[in-house]
Amino acid sequence: MFSKYLIVAAAAVTLATSALAQTVTEYYVVQDVTTKKCIIVDKKPTTTTVVQVGPLGFKTRTEAEAGMKTIQVCTTN
Repeated sequence: MFSKYLIVAAAAVTLATSALAQTVTEYYVVQDVTTKKCIIVDKKPTTTTVVQVGPLGFKTRTEAEAGMKTIQVCTTN
């Protein structure tokens, strides 16, 4: 009987952890190195075709959009 509860508890913890991991999203302001155009992405840049120009990350897309308006390299091009 006890093992039944243990299995159910383990399954619940696994599902809850998985759901929490999926909801954490950060937004980054990056600049394309060839076009110099700034865009917002939801994954940290790992390629050499774009460079991150904003702070480490924004919690919401709205914050990223507002932040992009204050980043000098994004407003001069």
